Amino acid sequence: MKNFRYILLCTLLAISFIASGQRRFRERAYWHSEWVVENGDSVPVFHLTPVRKYARKPDMRRYARMVRAVKRVYPIAEEAKTLMASMEQELLALPNKKQQKLYIKGIEKRLVREYTPVIKKMTIYDGKVLLKLIDRQVDNTAFEIIKEFRGGFEAGMWQALAKIFGNNLKTDYDPEKDDKLLEYVVTLYEKGLL
Repeated sequence: MKNFRYILLCTLLAISFIASGQRRFRERAYWHSEWVVENGDSVPVFHLTPVRKYARKPDMRRYARMVRAVKRVYPIAEEAKTLMASMEQELLALPNKKQQKLYIKGIEKRLVREYTPVIKKMTIYDGKVLLKLIDRQVDNTAFEIIKEFRGGFEAGMWQALAKIFGNNLKTDYDPEKDDKLLEYVVTLYEKGLL
């Protein structure tokens, strides 16, 4: 009896793994389907996900690394965009510089408390992609944002620290040249294709 239960359990687990793998493949094979009527006949139309082919494995690994980084970092860049918009509105409503500085300090403390565990788990590459995406979303480099809210001295200090770790807060997002692959991956991510 125990052997029968064990065999039944193993069979059910194997079937569930196979079924989940097939379902996952079917979900990723196309992102949108619709029915079109042609000559009085209903025809299914499937919009396939784009497939990238690479001649060399390092290029494929670079693309896969970029996709992983964008999946991890893009939500943070989106939150930065909404936070910047709300901060601009709030700072314009505050009457004097003292209250503006207090507001900025409060936001900074909240951000440090909320994002320190997330940023500690990031790689340097994830940080570079995050800086590029923030520049893409906000239209300001990280250096310009820090300089605007905290001052030029602190911006220079953070730039020096970033340089020590091989990063640059002043890098611009260039979707036409240097960041063409990143723009492609972000576009796919925004469409829900990744």
